[in-house]
Amino acid sequence: MSKIKLVTDSASDIDEKTEKELDIMIVPFKVTIGDKSYLSRVDFTNEQFYKMMEEYDGMPTHSQITAFEFTEIFEQLFAQGYSDVINVSINKEGSATHSNAVMAAKQFFDEHPDRVKSFHIYNIDGIGYTGAYGYPVTQGAIKAAKGESAKEIVEYIEDWVKNCTTFFAPYSLKYAKKSGRIPSAAAFAGELMGLRPIMRIQDNKIVTNSKVRGDKSIIPEIVSLTANEIIPHTPYSLVYGCDSSVRDEMAAAMTKKMGYPPVEMYQIGAAIAINAGPKVVGTIFKRKG
Repeated sequence: MSKIKLVTDSASDIDEKTEKELDIMIVPFKVTIGDKSYLSRVDFTNEQFYKMMEEYDGMPTHSQITAFEFTEIFEQLFAQGYSDVINVSINKEGSATHSNAVMAAKQFFDEHPDRVKSFHIYNIDGIGYTGAYGYPVTQGAIKAAKGESAKEIVEYIEDWVKNCTTFFAPYSLKYAKKSGRIPSAAAFAGELMGLRPIMRIQDNKIVTNSKVRGDKSIIPEIVSLTANEIIPHTPYSLVYGCDSSVRDEMAAAMTKKMGYPPVEMYQIGAAIAINAGPKVVGTIFKRKG
């Protein structure tokens, strides 16, 4: 009988309650602030990290999850009797984490060729960030608990991430400009005129989709864009940061527009906040063909 384990990294922003309830393994990113290193989700909460960012004059950084770490994880899960490991990693264009997982899987089977038929590792590029791949991971874990096969779960996750779009807006471009991880936001020149970029994350790319004037125009614009592109009557999620009031405002606006509420709300952790800033809001959904 198959025994399936869902694995992902902390940039998926799956909350701890869901992580425990669905028995998902979440591998934390390492974060460095000044001369101190931390593990996201382990050494601080999201709120504590936002405060740390505010109090630090420099630029926090995070490092990729290494091939060595993945090799240890695969060895551990094999020893625990799992037959299938489905690992979904942060967008491969934004981090070497996915390629490190692929490298580790190859090394694992090079060292243990006798395990090829009894142990299966599926490494999936999350293509996006935060709940864009966190959501299908949680759904995959639910499917595994219901007895669906690893192949069915992998097909579901790959279809979701390939057809997922995220619209989001950072309320400040301070961190995007410093990190350079959001190129089109970093190059955006309209901030001094009160313009705000609405970012699109899709197909391993982050681009400026549109511009609005002032913070109050952000949510109406994202709601309109989402309503135009979402597959009707399908689930959608929200992403937010340090300000729960914009989360609630977005939830109310989307519920009114769509006729039904979001299925999940993902609060960004350290790996995303470092690059986007602590105050963001956005939507995550499966787009029309």
